[in-house]
Amino acid sequence: MTPAADRERVDASVRGRVQGVGFRYFALREAEYLGLDGFVANERDGSVHVVAEGAATALDLLIERLREGPPASIVERVIEHREPARGIGLGFRIESGQHRGD
Repeated sequence: MTPAADRERVDASVRGRVQGVGFRYFALREAEYLGLDGFVANERDGSVHVVAEGAATALDLLIERLREGPPASIVERVIEHREPARGIGLGFRIESGQHRGD
C-alpha cells in the first residue's frame, strides 16, 4: 500500500456509451490490478462515476484505461478532478447507481 502522504484521489465522470457495456466491471478489474481503493457507480444521466485513491502513477494509468474503456463502450470524454486522498477505505467496489461517495 502507498504511504498516506503519497496517496491522491481522483473523482472522474466517464461519458459516452458507458452503461450496459460492462464498464463498471472493467473499471473494477483495472482498479484492483493497480491496487487502488474506491468505487465505481452508474449515474442517472448515463455516465459512470469513478472515485479512486492511491499512488499518482496508478491513478494516471486508471484514467488512461477509462479513456479506452471495454470493447463495447464508446468513451466520449473523461472529466477528472484531483485532490489529496481522504481515506476512502480499503479495496475497490461497485456501488449502486447515484452513489454520493464520501
